[in-house]
Amino acid sequence: MSRIAPLAVVLSVSGFTLLAGIGEAAAWTRSGSVTTPRGTYTGAATGSCAGGTCSRAAVATGPYGGSVSRTGSVTRTAPGSYSYQRTTTGPAGNSVTRSGAVSRY
Repeated sequence: MSRIAPLAVVLSVSGFTLLAGIGEAAAWTRSGSVTTPRGTYTGAATGSCAGGTCSRAAVATGPYGGSVSRTGSVTRTAPGSYSYQRTTTGPAGNSVTRSGAVSRY
């Protein structure tokens, strides 16, 4: 297993909360840690929803101090349709941005 894999798990778990809260005007925070044979990985995330848009920011740090961060948002564009954008920044400072649209129909 790579060093990044546990960091991705910590960041991905908080992503489910983002989609579950669409439409609710609420703010939340989450934090936790995962201990593996390689060491302890910690993570924290914050998010909020208002006006049809939910936003989230998360950071995960590995046992050697490297961090991965992710920010993103989902906006309801029509009933059953959403647009999204997210940026992930790795421990070396490189970033990847993804965006798109999804529809349940």
